[in-house]
Amino acid sequence: MVLLDVQNTPINYFPIVVQLIIAIGFVAIMMGATHLLGPKRKTNDKLANFECGIDQEGNARQPLTIKYFLVAILFVLFDVKVIFFYPYAVNFRALGWDGFIAVAMFVGFFIVGFTYIIKKNALQWED
Repeated sequence: MVLLDVQNTPINYFPIVVQLIIAIGFVAIMMGATHLLGPKRKTNDKLANFECGIDQEGNARQPLTIKYFLVAILFVLFDVKVIFFYPYAVNFRALGWDGFIAVAMFVGFFIVGFTYIIKKNALQWED
């Protein structure tokens, strides 16, 4: 059996460099074309600072209720949970019973946390 000694030479990176040059060139051409061909209507409204289109009322530093942050954190928590299910779904046969038990424990912890959230009325907006 003969092992080939594959060396990492600069010529091996040529396709990557070509793709990078094409990508940078495409972006530069598109930006230049939109700048040259795009409409140029400078009005006072367009040159004014944009502040989300809503007139300011009151102090911007007023405190928000903790419920808003709680719902945001819960969304992120349960959204991340779904991300962990994908690798398990792809490899569930290879992981076998050990993987199933690990995922069952993972889901169990979330069910306990969700039950705690429901018991504390964290998802009810009205007091």
